[in-house]
Amino acid sequence: MAGPDVVIVGAGAAGIFAALAAAESGARVLLLEKTPRIGTKILISGNGKCNIAHDGPIEEVLKAFRPNEARFLRPSVYRMPNREILRIFTDRGLEVYTREDGRVFPTHQTARDVVQILRDRLDEAGVALCLDTPVKRILHDGGRVVGVETDEPTGRSSATRGSAGPAWGAKALLNEVLAERDSGGRPLGARTIDCSKVILAVGGSSYPNSGTTGDGYPWVLELGHGMVKIRGALAPIYLALEESPVEGHSGVAIRDALVKLRSGGREVQRVQRDLLITHQGLSGPAALFVSRVAAEEMERGDCRVEVDLLPSARPEQVQEDWIEAGRRNPHGRVANRLTELLPESLIEPFLRSAAIPTETLLGRLGKKERNRLVEALKGWNLGRIRAVPLEKGECVAGGVPLDEVDPRTMKSLRCEGLWICGELLDIAGPVGGYNLQAAFATGWAAGESAAG
Repeated sequence: MAGPDVVIVGAGAAGIFAALAAAESGARVLLLEKTPRIGTKILISGNGKCNIAHDGPIEEVLKAFRPNEARFLRPSVYRMPNREILRIFTDRGLEVYTREDGRVFPTHQTARDVVQILRDRLDEAGVALCLDTPVKRILHDGGRVVGVETDEPTGRSSATRGSAGPAWGAKALLNEVLAERDSGGRPLGARTIDCSKVILAVGGSSYPNSGTTGDGYPWVLELGHGMVKIRGALAPIYLALEESPVEGHSGVAIRDALVKLRSGGREVQRVQRDLLITHQGLSGPAALFVSRVAAEEMERGDCRVEVDLLPSARPEQVQEDWIEAGRRNPHGRVANRLTELLPESLIEPFLRSAAIPTETLLGRLGKKERNRLVEALKGWNLGRIRAVPLEKGECVAGGVPLDEVDPRTMKSLRCEGLWICGELLDIAGPVGGYNLQAAFATGWAAGESAAG
């Protein structure tokens, strides 16, 4: 029995689409996955609801990424645009809807239904899927891929029969293609798959319990690639809580907050979204959005989070509003007026930050106190960032440099017979389905290219 034309390592979003593209282009595809199931990160995306993609014109979607990332992604996302991605699912009966912010979700179904559609399509395409099969290394000789070395398989596999030809399932493949090797310093029991075309789609190192544990990083280095430093992205932000006014207020949310990052006294990023206080610091859409820049800036020095509670008002206007409030209701409490802006449990720590006693009346608010109040309203300092945890992020920033991969094909420019796609690349978009969309598109480009 002939071996596979293409071996794909990793059955996440990018690996599944790479397998579909390659198999539907006529290649004999072996898809290796070290965990017991496919699409684990798809299953947990959008809290299990699965934010499949982001709607809108492709150029608008690309603007969500950093300029160099957008340039790299342009060929692949035009090749497999958001509407085509959605059609793969809607043609199989999945109903979807688009939120006001452009995020596309299943209407009635969940991420589990999305993954099941992909599993069915893999079977129909004739992809040989081996689960519980960790890869140890990518074999190469003279700057060229020659195979893949795996741990001893556990026997879990998916024998498939597609419309493209006779069955050549994973069980038969394991019997005929995988050969035990104990020479060359390889551990006894390791097996090799001889193949001249390998697609790496193993993801990064976020959510390690999902199987993305950074396996691909040493492989690509050994194969001649560089590595952009790995940092957290779309991750919660941990604060130095001993310095933070929100310590002890886990579970409280500030709605539609204008969150600002300050590094070295200058503002480096801002976003207006909901912010959630946690037992470690901050989470929610606003924190996830700024976390990548926070991870970069905290390495350069002191980086802090501020919240503007009145983003549409100038400081002078806020001053006048509080003066007028004192005239109209001199016996009203400052704390009571703040309930329009903050959850009740945060009012006391907010006033403490502004050095204003909680019982202060509007009519007794002196000029210096009012100045401190306005300063806090326009930039409440929530504290210094101490960490952006890699393992808690929805994805990571960093990875294989984009100038080492052909953006049209995802083919390595450093090693013949190697393709790289998905989160292993130095790409990290914001919340909103962008990263899943990038994984689908880069995976499809890699699969089509490798099959060709």
